[in-house]
Amino acid sequence: MSIYNLPIISQEEAGRRTHKLVLRAPELAGACAPGQFVHVLCGTYHDPLLRRPISVHNADVKEGTITLLYEVKGRGTALLAAKRPGEYANVFGPLGRGFNLPNTCGSPILLLGGGIGSAPLYFLARRISETVGCQTSTFMLGAQNCDSMVCREEFAALGPDIRLATDDGSLGCRGFVTELFAEYLASSESSTPPLVYACGPTPMLKAVALIANKHNLPCQVSLEAKMACGVGACMSCVVRVKDGGGEKYVRCCKEGPVFDAKEVVW
Repeated sequence: MSIYNLPIISQEEAGRRTHKLVLRAPELAGACAPGQFVHVLCGTYHDPLLRRPISVHNADVKEGTITLLYEVKGRGTALLAAKRPGEYANVFGPLGRGFNLPNTCGSPILLLGGGIGSAPLYFLARRISETVGCQTSTFMLGAQNCDSMVCREEFAALGPDIRLATDDGSLGCRGFVTELFAEYLASSESSTPPLVYACGPTPMLKAVALIANKHNLPCQVSLEAKMACGVGACMSCVVRVKDGGGEKYVRCCKEGPVFDAKEVVW
């Protein structure tokens, strides 16, 4: 991990209160793995004091760029959204433990995302395609409404099977992404159990984990947590996981943010 002062190539809106930031970062792009995140300084070096953790939406080694997809939720991200091409973003990373990629293409790949939590799935799907050779994955994306559904065109370009759900029915099916997951499993004719990767809000991930456990499916989840330091020092982002016959707390920013769904105490 290192601190980089990266030139901004582009900054654009990618949905309601959502921005896509592309940075020139040849060294960082080569170091990033799917599921990892970076800590971004949004204002000056002391205002706001804390950096903001943002998942890596894409890292393109050939182009020497990284792409961050983030939601404008407060003063820090509003300051970041105000930055323009030609300015710089101070970025610390890559941080955290990412996804374990499949070794072969023997199993179907299911990628489930909720809202802005879908961000790291694009990088994951590209890396699986490039390194493992699996050309198609099934995407299941959920959001509150049509305006909150992020980057569906990007996901559609990676695979023909993309299934959408919105709370209000304004795009795709009316309901939750977990319902798409359950319906897929009920109708699947494949004799090979799928590998499940999920990112999104905790209630969604809990529901995905319960369904995956019921069907005895391998499932990795990327948890969301507030991270003050990003390196495991402040202990502000701890989550409960199973430890033999008991439980323990681990740091989401260090031992995660990606966990085996069966390890998490939901």
